[in-house]
Amino acid sequence: MKNAATAGGLPPTFTAASVASSFTGFHKVTVVDDVISAICRLPDKSWVTDTLPTPQLKLIADLIAPFLTELFNRSLSTATVPTVFKSALIKKPDLDSTDPQSHRPISSLSVVSKLLERVVFRQLYSYLSAADLLPRLQSAYRTHHSTETAVLKVLTDILYAVDDGNLSVLALLDLSTAFDTFDHDISVLELF
Repeated sequence: MKNAATAGGLPPTFTAASVASSFTGFHKVTVVDDVISAICRLPDKSWVTDTLPTPQLKLIADLIAPFLTELFNRSLSTATVPTVFKSALIKKPDLDSTDPQSHRPISSLSVVSKLLERVVFRQLYSYLSAADLLPRLQSAYRTHHSTETAVLKVLTDILYAVDDGNLSVLALLDLSTAFDTFDHDISVLELF
């Protein structure tokens, strides 16, 4: 049933992707252009629980890169991610791992897992950009786009609406700490 306020509105429109824009698969990862450059771009922070801290990885990048390249190429060619890459690490090692409240919604993956993510991201982002498949107004995960560009877009829309004599209302909801107040015992019980 349509809402009376939107009953006369235009139906949504969709733009079909070009037939020529077909992702055929990942290309082979290279030692220097992909792996070593991804290692160099990693932030120098690392969690105490990480088996290979980022600063140490950067020191041995030229030695370990050929092995990581082989591992990443096998992962991409078989479309599988090693099970160990799917395991999150507890950010604070002194927390009780059996206590559900010790597990935060933000988990810490190993630095090697993050490297594989970055290699995959670069190839997918390159394809999506070249095929012009990214939404024009998407601000997340794009170079030269950020929360600032998203806020500027919203502000511009509001200013244009006000200039046209329209009423504008902006409602914001901050969910950044929503999981801190969540009853974890209830959620664990509902899983079983």
